Amino acid sequence: MPELNLVLLGPPGSGKGTQGERLNEDLRLPYYATGDILRAAVRDQTELGRTAKGFMDSGDLVPDEVIVGVIAERIDSSEALDGFILDGFPRTTPQAEALDAKLEELGRSVGAVLLIDVDDGEVIRRLGGRRTCAEGGHVFHVDFNPPERDGVCDIDGSELIVRDDDKPEVIRKRLDTYHDKTEPLIDYYDQRSVLRRIQGDAPPDEVAEEIRRTLATMRLEQDEAV
Repeated sequence: MPELNLVLLGPPGSGKGTQGERLNEDLRLPYYATGDILRAAVRDQTELGRTAKGFMDSGDLVPDEVIVGVIAERIDSSEALDGFILDGFPRTTPQAEALDAKLEELGRSVGAVLLIDVDDGEVIRRLGGRRTCAEGGHVFHVDFNPPERDGVCDIDGSELIVRDDDKPEVIRKRLDTYHDKTEPLIDYYDQRSVLRRIQGDAPPDEVAEEIRRTLATMRLEQDEAV
């Protein structure tokens, strides 16, 4: 199979990070969470990292072209010769267009966009049920991974709190932003015949298995097209 360039798409709380890490293990492809590689570029003081830091220090959003440049630095490297897994970018149609243009410059393209589809009610249940240890940052969930004692961390005994970004009003605002800014990417990539829908409301193991089946089908289709 030729290089496999994947983009993970879905609302907050859909499990993109979990599935990205599993894909990294299964496929031995680098997993790029956009926030992580942006912070790494700033830490390593690359030219683009210094540019990004200037915007971040002044409280401004990092422009799309700078983020695409930072991503391109990682994609255009020996570690990504066989492909990559991109999570957290693009988030808007202009960002997708900028990414496509940069990949075209590199003689590459997005091979598949895995949409991990989860409805708003499930997102609110997942994110709203998280409880975080005030001391060590250990994470529990009232439904999926409850602590032995309500409101108390099993590991260090400190208080479990609801982080600001897990409060209902913040979750709804994040969902509104997703529907307004990011959801149009579904049509964008569907029109390019690279969108693959994954039912994300199943347990993580079942979601991972559906992704494996989807990628296996892609391989068969590509082999038959040769």
